[in-house]
Formats: sequence, C-alpha cells, structure tokens
Amino acid sequence: MIGTLARIARQLVADGKGLLAIDESNPTCNRRFAALGIAQTEDARRAWRELIITAPGLGDAIGGVILYDETIRQSDRNRVGFLDLLAKAGIVAGIKVDAGTTDLPRCPGEKVTEGLDRLRQRLATYAAMGARFAKWRAVFTISAQGPSEGCIMANAHTLARYAALAQEAGLVPVIEPEVLMAGPHTIGRCAAVTQTVLRAVFAQACEQGVILEGMVLKTAMILPGTDCPVQDGLEEVTTATLTTLRRAVPAAVPAVVFLSGGQGATLASARLNDISRRALDARAEHALPWPLSFSFARAIQQPALEIWRGRDDHAAAAQAMLVHRARCNRAARQGQYRPDMELAP
Repeated sequence: MIGTLARIARQLVADGKGLLAIDESNPTCNRRFAALGIAQTEDARRAWRELIITAPGLGDAIGGVILYDETIRQSDRNRVGFLDLLAKAGIVAGIKVDAGTTDLPRCPGEKVTEGLDRLRQRLATYAAMGARFAKWRAVFTISAQGPSEGCIMANAHTLARYAALAQEAGLVPVIEPEVLMAGPHTIGRCAAVTQTVLRAVFAQACEQGVILEGMVLKTAMILPGTDCPVQDGLEEVTTATLTTLRRAVPAAVPAVVFLSGGQGATLASARLNDISRRALDARAEHALPWPLSFSFARAIQQPALEIWRGRDDHAAAAQAMLVHRARCNRAARQGQYRPDMELAP
C-alpha cells in the first residue's frame, strides 16, 4: 500500500502539474453564483462543473481535481459520469470529505472541522467509485491571542485521524491546515503561527501512524493579513514561505501544494512563480526535499465563472479562460510565468 499511495501522491504533481479544487459546498457555490446572477440550482452547479471538467486541454496543466459529494455522483449532458470524463483526460479524481467547520467550545471565534462520524464507510464508498485521493480542511484564525493551543490541537488531531482513515481506504490524504489571511497580522506573525500549526499537525500524524510518504500537504503561502498596513512584496513572501516550510515540513512528504486563499488570480500566479523560481534556483545544499505546486480554487475558477455567468453561449470562452489560468499556474510552478502571458487567454 505504501508504494501505491506514494505513487499517486507523486502523480498528482508530476510533469509540472497541480490540483484544481472544485469542491465548494453547495451553499458556498450558490453564494458565488448569486453574486453573478446565476441560478442557485443543482442543474446550474452541474453545468458549471461539466464546463470545468470537459475544458479542452485541462489535463495539460492539472494532475488532480478535488470534487464535492454532489459532483462526484454527477454526469454530463450525455450521461457520461464526471469520474469517467476525468479518467479520459488523464486527471486523478479526489473528494472533499470533511463536513465543514463549527464553533469550538470555550474558544470564542475559533473553529473545529467535523466529519469523522462514519468517515471510514464514506471513504470506502468513494474509493469504490473511483476516487484516488481525499481532502480535509481545517482553519486557523490569527488574533491577538490566537489561534489557541486548544484550537491547534483539536484540528491537528482530527486531521491526523482523517489521514489515517483515508490511507486505510487506499486514498492519498491531502491535509489542509489553512491559516486564514483575514486580519491585521504581520507576515512574521503569519510565519510563526503557520510553523506552530504545521509542527502540531505532523506530530499528530506520526502519533496516528500516518504514512508521510503517502500524503500531500496543502497550505497557505506566508502572507501579511489582509488588513495589515504593510503588504510585503514578492521577495519577502517567498523568503518567509520557504523558511517556514523548511522548518516545519518533514522531508518524507512527497508534495506541498499551495492554496490560493482568496488571492486574486494573477497575484497568486505571481507569488507562486517567485516561490518556485527561488526554490528551483537554490544551490544543492539548500534544495527543497519536496516539490512545490498549486491547489487553487477561486484563483483558477473565478475569471472563468465571471465570463460564463450561466450562459451556454459563453461556455467556450469560459473554458478557454479556465485552461489559460491553469496553464499560467503550471508555468508559475516551473518559475516561467510572465505578466505578458495575461495579454490573451
């Protein structure tokens, strides 16, 4: 099993590719639709996911797609299952398995992720359907005193239990401990919190017997808070991100992928490019033990969604934009992204 899990984990980011997350819950997807005047219906969600999955050339830049429970069961207008379409495109199918966040008792303003109930059975079902990896997200808010140790440990333990169950089912667990961007915190505070969170997560993973070689870490870049008066440039973001990862992520992990976390599409690509360029240019003694890639949602989807707006006659243009953003991020992952790539999708 170790060999199979490690192979799938490497496959997700092979050949310069990354992950595309289309695992938004129905309420989240509906909110984004409502902002653009798109009907908030199951059929509209299915049509949007069909547009994404069938985009010509998507597999050139995307190695894996993270689906939602509704989506993994759906088919295109010709009744071909989405899982079959992904397989035909050479893209590995994954599934979000957490049940979202809820308030953490006695920790005001902090959240814990739920979904462990009957998770073993759900994972077995998804594996039988054809999923090859899973994803679980936990969130950590930076405040004057937080995140608290209780919040960090509760979510780290839950992430580790999920990961062990996923591997038991033969699925590669994508572990996503997201330190949120919202707030006035500095880049230094973000780095310190992220390092603490990652160390706790990996300590719990080892306690729960998680095979590090058969998992993927999905994490945020190290950034100043959105309300911080000092918005650091590319060089500072790159230095802080690489330093934090080196200090907290075990060498056995086969891949680290970045989430976009609400960053704009072009800014996320530019930051990914600078991080990748520095990592690739590192001298041998400072080389990273794991490849860096991307696992973006809005930073790939949003520009295409704004073109589509629920209209069939806009579908081709929306697909072209979606693939353009995916290819920009593949170039960024290789340190080859340039601003002039944005001139024409």
